[in-house]
Amino acid sequence: MSDPQVTEIIARLAADLGDRVYMDIARWHLYLKDAHLDKILAQRLYTQMQQGGLGQDQALGILREILVDIGGGRRQIPLLDLVPVQGQLAYIDVVEDFQKRLT
Repeated sequence: MSDPQVTEIIARLAADLGDRVYMDIARWHLYLKDAHLDKILAQRLYTQMQQGGLGQDQALGILREILVDIGGGRRQIPLLDLVPVQGQLAYIDVVEDFQKRLT
C-alpha cells in the first residue's frame, strides 16, 4: 500500500471508524482508535471493497475475523462480539458512506 492516494483513503476510513465505532467493555466505551484497531479494520475493508462491493453481511464478517487479544493474549475474542448493536450500526453507516464516496 505504498500508493499515497491509497494510503490517504485508508487513513480517512480509519479515522471515521476510529471516531464512531466502539467496543463495550464492562460498560466502558473503548473506541477503535484508542484500541489501535481502526487501521487494521480500514485496511481489510478497503481490500474487500477493491475486490467488489461490500454488503452488510460481508462487513460484519470482517469484524468477526479480527481477533482481539485479552488477558495479555491468553484469549482472543472476535471484534464483532465486543462491538454492541449501536456500534455495529455506526460501523455499517461508515462502511456504506465510504463506499458511496469511492464510487
